[in-house]
Amino acid sequence: MKKIRHYLKPYALRMSAGLLIKAIGTIAELALPLVLAYLLDDGENAVVKDAFSLFLLGGAMLALALIALFGNIIANRMASKVARDSIERIRNDLFTKTLQLSARQTDSFTIPTLISRLSSDTYNVHNMLGMMQRLGVRVPIMLFGGLFLAFFVEPVLTLILIAVLPVMLAIVILIARKGIVYYGKLQRSVDGMVRKVRDDYTGVRVIKALSRTETEAQSFRETAGKVAEDETKAGLITGMSNPVVNLLLNLGMVAVVLIGALRVRGGEMSPGKIVAFVSYFTLILNAAMTVSRLFVTLAKGTASGKRICEVLNSTYVEQESFAKPQNADAHIAFENVTFAFSDAIALNDVSFFVRRGEKLGIIGATGSGKSTIVQLLLRFYAVNSGGVFVDGQNVNEADISKLREKFGIVFQNDFIMRGTVEENVDFCRNLPRENILRALQTAQANFVAEKGLDFPLEAHGVNLSGGQKQRILIARALAGDPDILILDDSSSALDYKTDAALRAAIAREYGDTTVLYIAQRVSSVRGCDKILVLDGGRAVGFGSHAKLCEQCGIYRDICASQGGDVYD
Repeated sequence: MKKIRHYLKPYALRMSAGLLIKAIGTIAELALPLVLAYLLDDGENAVVKDAFSLFLLGGAMLALALIALFGNIIANRMASKVARDSIERIRNDLFTKTLQLSARQTDSFTIPTLISRLSSDTYNVHNMLGMMQRLGVRVPIMLFGGLFLAFFVEPVLTLILIAVLPVMLAIVILIARKGIVYYGKLQRSVDGMVRKVRDDYTGVRVIKALSRTETEAQSFRETAGKVAEDETKAGLITGMSNPVVNLLLNLGMVAVVLIGALRVRGGEMSPGKIVAFVSYFTLILNAAMTVSRLFVTLAKGTASGKRICEVLNSTYVEQESFAKPQNADAHIAFENVTFAFSDAIALNDVSFFVRRGEKLGIIGATGSGKSTIVQLLLRFYAVNSGGVFVDGQNVNEADISKLREKFGIVFQNDFIMRGTVEENVDFCRNLPRENILRALQTAQANFVAEKGLDFPLEAHGVNLSGGQKQRILIARALAGDPDILILDDSSSALDYKTDAALRAAIAREYGDTTVLYIAQRVSSVRGCDKILVLDGGRAVGFGSHAKLCEQCGIYRDICASQGGDVYD
């Protein structure tokens, strides 16, 4: 939680002013019963017999009431502003941090839990910050100031309060500590629900097509039921505080009224004092009940704050650097690279190199490690052993933003945002329009000529065909005029004629760009200068199409399985 306190430092002056105003308003509220007691007990005295004195005392009570009212209003507004501004900074930094996490860290946290921390957890912290400012000063002043003034009014009856309050506070604190644990568990259940919703909404068309709507609805009911169960447990634990506090304080109130009545009857206490004491008891009662509510909010906010700080405090761990590549003139080089996701080896001792301007095809069965090569090139993950080099520099030693500026890439599951064609291709890079038009033409996105650059695209490109979406994405990758272009199975929805025209246009318009074609189809890679064949994470072939047809049995089998003559 130190990280959360760090975000409050810029607002220290405003918080201090707000707390001071809150304290003044609370003290004014505490002073009211004293004036009332004086008015009741001394109303027959000469001091207050005249109307002026009565109006003076009434005016004093009115002034105190107004100070309490406006003091609380102003302080509450200041507290809300501090909570709003600080949580805005926390959300912005948290979102920025999620974008800076390594792929391993993102995998560890998971996307749903990051979404939950950005939404419900920041909301809980916002409530905690606001309530702690509004009540963090008022409640102690009401409790201890009320006790002091109650003791001043009637010491004997105050002993009842002194006996009740420690027991009550101990119970509330114990319940709050338990609540933090249960609310942490609840937030993890919410993560699971977010994950379920995200997965189902992403695959809603598949769910409908396979008539699995009711099955998924039942699955969601089970997930939501787990959230409800954890929420009930957390609510039951924290909800115990109010009944316990009420019971103890109501018992105290009964004792106060009985003993007070006996003391008034015996002439040991005036009616005005018992009215003032009951007023203080009521204020203390309300403050004590607020303590339980405060601790519930604190439990939620603390549990959420810890989850937020886990992300904010995470650090990107760099791998140690490696020796320079053996192929000094290589634009891209992998040297004895081994990489594993957890315990599953994705690449095993893979080596290859590509010179600037060459076209490299990467082919292999599903799960052979093709896309892993892309993730290592972009330093989403660090290798376990070996080295990955771009322009003769180990990617682990390169500035990560400058490294990624060299690439234009289309991932297998890339996305189209809601916006125009131009906005999707430009992607907030402020590229010249001629670059965008050239990229669209190269990507064979001829349909844009009819629709126009201002044609609106829906989220995920639902108003485009599969081939149209891929061509928009390819245009986006080309528009930045990258040094290295990576097309990760990005032409699977294109017909053979369009695919061939695309590869020819890229070679013609972007001849100096090093291109990596990752594909399942031999036709997409056969024209490349070099082809890397992967099988089970190992490089089993590297060379031209003709060379691989002669020397690589797996490549020949792939060609044959796709109905082609390996030597044509």
